[in-house]
Amino acid sequence: MEGNPLFPVFLKIDQLSVLVVGGGEIALEKLEALIKNDPKANVTLISPVIDSEVKEFTASYSSVKILEKEFDQIDYSLFNIMIGATGDRNINIQLRDKAKQYNLLVNIADMPDLCDFYLGSTVKKGDLKIGISTNGKSPILARRMREVLEDILPDNTQSIIDNLKSIRDSLTGSFKEKLKTLDKITENLIK
Repeated sequence: MEGNPLFPVFLKIDQLSVLVVGGGEIALEKLEALIKNDPKANVTLISPVIDSEVKEFTASYSSVKILEKEFDQIDYSLFNIMIGATGDRNINIQLRDKAKQYNLLVNIADMPDLCDFYLGSTVKKGDLKIGISTNGKSPILARRMREVLEDILPDNTQSIIDNLKSIRDSLTGSFKEKLKTLDKITENLIK
């Protein structure tokens, strides 16, 4: 198959249990990405050593739990998703293998060959969220694309969304008729 075969999905991470394994800079980067997308994300971070920056960042998020314990003491049955952020390939392989025994979706930082999914770059303006992926090949390009999109999306994006929802809610007729009306309304919106 040509191109990027990944299936884009937006997860309700406040309704799932996310495990982040690692306590340093990589783990902090993953925590920031999760919390940026949903400040109520249900996250547990486990590591035998946890940097003070990680502790400081998580202090104001009650949905984030920090457990200072060894990696071999993890109860994987409590989680849906595992993000390995130890920076050690051998440990990450062990973590991935154990997590897969419990059918967890797995992401290993900077090791695309060990991942079921990638944390893409996201653009967010109100309720609009756009995910950007390079299939794990160039996160820097995804970041640059995010910056471009953030600059070109109008500041009133949320009010546009709210207005379109009101219009959508007031429409009557078949699905096809509603879609035709909304297409007509929005055809010049983005030009």
